[in-house]
Amino acid sequence: MPEERLQKILSQAGVASRRQAEKIMLEGRVTVNGTIVTELGTKANLETDHIKVDGKLIRAPKNQIYIILNKPNNTMTTVTDPEGRVTVMDCLRGVKERVYPVGRLDYHSEGLLLLTNDGDMANAIMSAHSHLPKTYVVKVTGLLTGDQEQQFRDGIPLMGRRTLPAGLRLVRNAANPWYEIKLTEGRNNQIRLMFKHLGKLVEKLKRVRIGPLELGSLKPGAFRYLTDEEIEKLKRAIKRSSESKAV
Repeated sequence: MPEERLQKILSQAGVASRRQAEKIMLEGRVTVNGTIVTELGTKANLETDHIKVDGKLIRAPKNQIYIILNKPNNTMTTVTDPEGRVTVMDCLRGVKERVYPVGRLDYHSEGLLLLTNDGDMANAIMSAHSHLPKTYVVKVTGLLTGDQEQQFRDGIPLMGRRTLPAGLRLVRNAANPWYEIKLTEGRNNQIRLMFKHLGKLVEKLKRVRIGPLELGSLKPGAFRYLTDEEIEKLKRAIKRSSESKAV
């Protein structure tokens, strides 16, 4: 096995996403053969080097695991939380393999979350060059006007950069209506900030789809393993999305 960047090794070993692995390294929590490593370009070999995170030796996963979780409200999309709050890992009782969440849903958001130890797939899904479309249903404090709907679809200026074109469809007309939102990017709190820009607050937010994966009837806090067919569909969708971005 050739040497690879340490953050890639940590990701492939199911420790964390590459982005999170970089943070773990910078925090001085990773050692290689007994030496703390914080330089992000450092390379190592998982077969011949002793690589530890928080003092625990890491090993290559025996099997690649793919899990869909219906993330409940008031739950952190992290492996651990320094404040002791409930994390999505607390929902995975009985799962022996080390997995980590792909992307994130904020504390008060619910719905479909993918967890895996497949570092290459996780990196592809979160890459800015191959974002899969993600679908959400949201309850907000009031109807948008026709002009506001078009602004939402065309893009909202957030922190000096306009959001990419988005899908928007009214699915329940009420004093506090429900909208279906489709995004191809994933900035922090993006949907909440887009509605806030238009003078509305998001009361509830639930992700129901990532690419070809659907949440379905999975109850909050429950999880299931992806089928072989779903895994293949997801890989094909990632490839198509990446190719289309490159054109």
